[in-house]
Amino acid sequence: TAACTKEPAVSELKNAILAETSTVSGDFSVAYINLDNPADTLFINETMMFHAASTMKTPVMIEAYKQARDGGITIQDPVLVHNTFKSIVDSSEYNIDPNRDSGRELHEKIGELIPMRDIIYNMTILSGNLATNLVIDIVGADNVMETMRELGANDIEVLRGVEDMLAFREGLNNRTNSRDLAILFEH
Repeated sequence: TAACTKEPAVSELKNAILAETSTVSGDFSVAYINLDNPADTLFINETMMFHAASTMKTPVMIEAYKQARDGGITIQDPVLVHNTFKSIVDSSEYNIDPNRDSGRELHEKIGELIPMRDIIYNMTILSGNLATNLVIDIVGADNVMETMRELGANDIEVLRGVEDMLAFREGLNNRTNSRDLAILFEH
């Protein structure tokens, strides 16, 4: 039957992944959910926490669209582009280095009003760090976290904007695991 052939395929896939990852050093995590059949899953170290890096931009985008749906903001709202942010540690100011930002063209628009949809585009499609911090300033990291919990992503931590090095040194980092990311993408 189809159910009988599916289980060995997932088992074989798991064994192949484990064999491959055993040949290199590092920590690995896998979360696979078949969207056509959510019972068809594969998890390997799915709760192991990692630095979220740019994956934290997805929860921020989800929160922005949630607030837009709920009427708190619109994606047409103008956003004043600025490059001064406050550390979550002590409110000291920091900024995003345009030379380290893949969404660097947004830096050329500092002082201008740009529609929120364009900021979200820069954040997600170009992986812009300045854009990410602008969106977090508007939607709030606490709100991002609350929405993640509502969606069942119980371990992901979006505590701060990008490049808050003081927070980084204090261990206040954006972190996630593959299970929570799979839950978000499943939604």
